Amino acid sequence: MKAPLLALLTTTLCGCASVQGLDSAKMNITEKPFGTTKGGQEVTLYTLTNARGHDVSISTLGGTIVSLMVPDRDGKLEDVVLGFDNLRDYEDRSPFFGCITGRYANRIAKGTFSLDGQTYQLAVNNGPNHLHGGLGGFDKKVWSARQEKTKEAVRLILSHTSATGDEGYPGTLTCEVTYTWGHRDDLRIDYTGTTDAPTVLNLTNHSYFNLGGHGAGPILNHVLKLEADAMTPTDATAIPTGEIRAVAGTPFDFRSPQAIGARIDADDQQTRWGLGYDHNFVVNGTPGRLRPCAELSDPTSGRVMTVETTEPGVQLYTANFMNDLRGKGGAVYPKRGGVCLETQHFPDSPNQPSFPSTVLRPGETFRSTTTFTFGTR
Repeated sequence: MKAPLLALLTTTLCGCASVQGLDSAKMNITEKPFGTTKGGQEVTLYTLTNARGHDVSISTLGGTIVSLMVPDRDGKLEDVVLGFDNLRDYEDRSPFFGCITGRYANRIAKGTFSLDGQTYQLAVNNGPNHLHGGLGGFDKKVWSARQEKTKEAVRLILSHTSATGDEGYPGTLTCEVTYTWGHRDDLRIDYTGTTDAPTVLNLTNHSYFNLGGHGAGPILNHVLKLEADAMTPTDATAIPTGEIRAVAGTPFDFRSPQAIGARIDADDQQTRWGLGYDHNFVVNGTPGRLRPCAELSDPTSGRVMTVETTEPGVQLYTANFMNDLRGKGGAVYPKRGGVCLETQHFPDSPNQPSFPSTVLRPGETFRSTTTFTFGTR
């Protein structure tokens, strides 16, 4: 952090005076009931408010980001994540809105993998494949929560233990996901995991963003830049072939800013199979280091979101299978009404020896960090 900014934060937070929109008196974490699951578990909605008075709300069901309020270029606050007003919709009809996905984010071919000579069969819930942890993945679990507040940020720490055999996975897995909401309108997500037996693990957040506001319609005019020279092409069922393919000269070249809608319906086998973009990109740089991943902007509102991650990949998904889904406040979410940037290990890594490994063993700790920072242009 540069010294002038640090001085600004120190003066603002210690003196509780508003400087360029910062006011430590606004910092807060509140909680309220969000309903009871069909299984009888109470769910809580936490709202984290930063020193600018902007907030993000997170449910203990699935660690779901239910709302995220940030200003446009004129200072007007809008909720920029798609979602629902009530718990039951998240249980019954959510396309993974805003949730933690696991144990394995994205797909595993035919729901099966081998580890140390033993084959494991997982739930098949996406055509012939396993998707986002199965029928009862981490998005359907009620996570334990505790909260923290510092001078720099407000923080929600969620934890969950997944028993051995859960959805077919080996090992008892203990995970912690920390959401930190800072004064730069920056949302940092830190993931950790440990296991008592060899297993595989791949965690991400599955928020659908629309920087014009959650009900603003298709995101085809959003401009995207990806720090990715390559992607992983798939077969017709969205399973990677194992190839690492350069994006140059293809509809997947977002190395310079491009409107998402410019080539989404290009005459390309990959976009035809995905009905648009539903593909993993190889993030440039060294996995394990926090580095630039993406920049998404909305020319109409002026909102900009930058993404950094320690993960080797990011799944670009443009809500191609959403079809006039009724969401928050009566908004109707059309096809391509949101865009996901799911930082992750590559899909089907347990069956792809050339991909970065997702194996976690006893004594090791899985660690991953992604940040989403919001501003205007």
